[in-house]
Amino acid sequence: MERKRLLKEALTKFFSGVILLGALLFLPAGDAGWKNGWILMAALFIPMFFAGILMLAKAPDLLRSRLKAKETQSEQKDVIRYSGIMFLASFVTAGLNHRFQWISMPAAVSWAGILVFLLGYCMLGEVLRENQYLSRVIEVQENQSVVDTGLYGIVRHPMYSATVLLFLSMPLILDSLPSFVIMLAYIPIITKRIRNEEAVLEAELQGYSEYKKKVRCRLIPFVW
Repeated sequence: MERKRLLKEALTKFFSGVILLGALLFLPAGDAGWKNGWILMAALFIPMFFAGILMLAKAPDLLRSRLKAKETQSEQKDVIRYSGIMFLASFVTAGLNHRFQWISMPAAVSWAGILVFLLGYCMLGEVLRENQYLSRVIEVQENQSVVDTGLYGIVRHPMYSATVLLFLSMPLILDSLPSFVIMLAYIPIITKRIRNEEAVLEAELQGYSEYKKKVRCRLIPFVW
């Protein structure tokens, strides 16, 4: 019964996301056959669907934590709000850019965007495999321990590194330079989230202070 409830919740959120993103892209574009829009939809949601099925079968607790989205940290509520505004503006702008043909980039840029997007997805999959405590909200779970192997031995927040690749490649796939400029707002947004998250982890997760000394970079190797 619990697994059926989890499946229902996952499918509801999945199809809600499909409908929402489709509306944000194709309504402003005024073109239901917009190829770049469909490429992004496929690249985003097909792997997400099969990853969800795999987590339901092999790691239901991880899926449950990934579906949890209500932040308790006040700073993170602002981060979620700013992120939502950024995505809304970026996707609507991409649709309008397609409709009015404001700025077009070479086809090679879209193909490069697809490759970077898939690389980000592969990184995210590896992070999900390595860290069973991943949650969409900032919290320390019962019996949680520090993960310092694999990608976590390179940067402290590889999940966010993956999201940077995913989010910045989306406007490239959509052939929208204006949307890419808007999506750059993700850098200060995720920086704010990381600083708050590390303060929580250092205060509440045993061994995290030692981990910070071992792995110096938060997001980008040798940079920050």
